[in-house]
Amino acid sequence: MYRKELFVFDHDKTVPAVIRNYEEKDFPGLIRVQQESFPPPFPSELWWNTEQMHNHVTMFPEGALCIEINGEIAGSMTGLLVDFDPKHPEHTWEEITDNGYIRNHNPNGNTLYVVDIGVSPSYRKLGLGKWLMFSMYEVVVHKGLERLLGGGRMPGYHKKECELTPEQYLEAVVKGELKDPVITFLLRCGRTPVQVVANYLEDEESHNYGTLMEWKNPFFPSKSKQKGD
Repeated sequence: MYRKELFVFDHDKTVPAVIRNYEEKDFPGLIRVQQESFPPPFPSELWWNTEQMHNHVTMFPEGALCIEINGEIAGSMTGLLVDFDPKHPEHTWEEITDNGYIRNHNPNGNTLYVVDIGVSPSYRKLGLGKWLMFSMYEVVVHKGLERLLGGGRMPGYHKKECELTPEQYLEAVVKGELKDPVITFLLRCGRTPVQVVANYLEDEESHNYGTLMEWKNPFFPSKSKQKGD
């Protein structure tokens, strides 16, 4: 199981933090984080319920991480394993995560797929989201997986929909010409775009678009090495 103790920073002040696997006793705190992290217009039915979280901690506990500050859960990140084919990347969030219930978790999958990441707004200045992401990268390396993958919302797109296609919007964000609250964060965490997907998730701000973004395991054997070249 995973447990990491570290310091995060509030400006120049150090703040003790713990990243660990979440458990059933943490469910009330996790639900609170969901409510604070994804306020309307984000659909409330997409917040975690206890059945979903029970599946997370029983089917793939390695992919159920939370971060604590002074004993209070300040954020969480959840994943499952899937067998991803880069030649056929199209999917919706509901399809690939079983609508958050992860009953389709594949223990032999090649990819850790991010179901969700959220940090309570009062703690976001501490950079906890990035630490959760880095910790999940460590899970990818530990399990010898090929990549971490997930679909990022594009909440800034609704401001530019009349000017840019989703692909043009993504390109502008990657170039630094625009800043998106989610995509820019994922880029700063080392994720790289795979492609834009229509109807990825019901999300008014993103006009239901999502950007698949991956982090490739640098220790995973390349195809040439696998073939003995």
